[in-house]
Amino acid sequence: MDEKVLHLVKSYILEHIDKADKLPHFEVFTVWKAKVLQNWKYLISSTLPDGMYYEITYNGDKKEWYLDAYKKFENRCIPE
Repeated sequence: MDEKVLHLVKSYILEHIDKADKLPHFEVFTVWKAKVLQNWKYLISSTLPDGMYYEITYNGDKKEWYLDAYKKFENRCIPE
């Protein structure tokens, strides 16, 4: 299952990367994953410096995958 998720994200990145630029070498990796009953949730990132991360959800009842792509805009510390 893990390899399938990494392949899905890598394919998505290759589909959406700027084709005008030289294709950079990059890797995708799992940041976090969880399984509840028949469902899986993954947070995936890559070594590209684009600030993107990906959420992959597997619905075990429907045997379907869902991919959400997010852009990180800021990481701010908010003290109490």
